Amino acid sequence: MKSFNKRLQEIQQQRNSLVCVGLDVDPAKFPASIRNLENAVIEFNKRIIEATQDLVCAYKPNLAFYEALGERGMFALRETLKIIPGSIITIGDAKRGDIGSTAERYAVSLFDDFGFDAVTVNPYMGSDSVEPFLKNPGKGIFLLALTSNPGSKDFQRLKIGAMPLYEKIVRKAKQWNTADNIGLVVGATHPKELKRVRAIVPDMPILLPGIGKQGGDLKSAIRYGCSEDGYGAVINASRSILYASSGDDFAEAARAETLRMRDEINGLRAVNCE
Repeated sequence: MKSFNKRLQEIQQQRNSLVCVGLDVDPAKFPASIRNLENAVIEFNKRIIEATQDLVCAYKPNLAFYEALGERGMFALRETLKIIPGSIITIGDAKRGDIGSTAERYAVSLFDDFGFDAVTVNPYMGSDSVEPFLKNPGKGIFLLALTSNPGSKDFQRLKIGAMPLYEKIVRKAKQWNTADNIGLVVGATHPKELKRVRAIVPDMPILLPGIGKQGGDLKSAIRYGCSEDGYGAVINASRSILYASSGDDFAEAARAETLRMRDEINGLRAVNCE
């Protein structure tokens, strides 16, 4: 069986794209023509996906945005996953992490029931909370290492001896990556630390949130986040793409922003790989 990390790399190469669109839907931001539809979330996502699917390597629905909408939100999530082509990676941004027996149920839900290719996992509870997500080499996890939010400094930068906690997590992830299906989440808002992480794990994929509205620098994200061959970084953008326009041309605007982002990333990659 092909490992998740290998499949991700091949998809990025085939599509010549590192862009991941975060499907973090907020119906209050939909155009009125969409907002009033019975299945507004499904229709919104459908148009976004149809407009951008040839430009991306992954889509990343954040489960909280669907859970907040109750039963209809979860139905919309399932229908959205059916729309995404099988040649594109789906990342369930769930940030799960619990004792082994509970983690196993989470893994069954996200991988077997919903059918995500990868999920985000919180490593705080240790190896037995992560292991159930690693049983299938074809399914991947992105382990939270250093997140993009300002509060990441409260714990993730605390020193354990001479080493910050986030680096301990990175080194554990490298140790656990025996099936080549672990990646890391490192915020693009931390370029100095991203450089350090990439030095420790030269080949593991890194999911990079924080570009766009959160202020992460794209140039630094590419320079320090990509592996030596110019791939390996998964550059996520959500609001800047989904809500590039508040009008009925939202899908066209989303495509234009995704295309602009992809081309800018590829230009930066070309410079770095010279």
